[in-house]
Formats: sequence, structure tokens, C-alpha cells
Amino acid sequence: MADKIRADKAGSVAELTERFRESNATVLTEYRGLTVKQLTELRRSLGGAEYTVAKNTLAKRAATDAGLTGLDALFTGPTALAFVSGDVVEAAKGLKEFAKANPLLVIKGGVFEGKAITAADVAKLADLESREVLLAKLAGAMKASMGNAAALFQAPLAQAVRTVAALQDKREKEGADA
Repeated sequence: MADKIRADKAGSVAELTERFRESNATVLTEYRGLTVKQLTELRRSLGGAEYTVAKNTLAKRAATDAGLTGLDALFTGPTALAFVSGDVVEAAKGLKEFAKANPLLVIKGGVFEGKAITAADVAKLADLESREVLLAKLAGAMKASMGNAAALFQAPLAQAVRTVAALQDKREKEGADA
């Protein structure tokens, strides 16, 4: 029976390792004191993230197996992991807003692009605008630049047309005066 338990733990570590590797980011939280209803609400608010409660020893081993360093100090107390597969900013916003409404949720830190980040770094990510907003701003800036370029290219033509029209008017006036 002891072998079965060890096999189960090895399976859990392998599953967590795979999640660490496949995720865009992972945020570690302490959920002590939150009700099941609140945790369900948190899971719904995270969008493209999967929120999982894990034993510290198993999660620590999985992080090491995934090649992640600098997280050992975060694996204390009851730990839950938010594995983000979608927009990292959206998930960070969801965690930050939930933590603001439910102070029992403590953001400990996490991993972003393979590097350990602090709770303050997660807060900075949450303060960024979403990917869609940034892309919309970029598209707007590009459209404005293109409009300015078009106006710039049209200006010499318009100037030339006005000059020709002025010369033509001048000739007609001189012809009428003579």
C-alpha cells in the first residue's frame, strides 16, 4: 500500500511539473480562511487560469523538476497555484481584485516567463492594461500614423494644384487686361 501512495505522489508531482512547464505564468497564493464558496468564486474570476490547491512538498518538487528556481521560500502555509494559460495580465487582475475584496487571499509571488517574481511584480502585472487594449492602442497609433503619412504625401500635390490654378488665374487676368 505504501508503494501505491508513493506512486500517487509521483503522479501528482508529474502532473504539477507539466502544468508548470505549459503555463504562461504561475501565481502562488495562500488561501487560509477562505470558504469553498469563495474559492469557487475565485476560480471563476480567473478566466484563463486553473486554480489548484497543492501540498507544498509536492509543488516544490514539481517546480524543481520543471527547472524553476527561486520559489522555495514561497512554499509555506496552505498554498494554491494559479496556472495561467491565457492572458497573464487578466489573471493577475482577477487575483488582485479578489484579494482586495477578500483579504484572506494572500498573493505570495510566482513565475513569469520562467523567472521567479514577487507579489509586488504580480501587482505590477495586474496594473497593466489587457492585451486587447494594448493592441487596440497600437492599431489606433498605426492608423493615425498612416493618416498623417497620407496627408503628408497629398500636401505637395495639393500645393502644386493650387500653384497651377493661381498661375492660370494670373494669365487669364493678364490676358483680359491687355
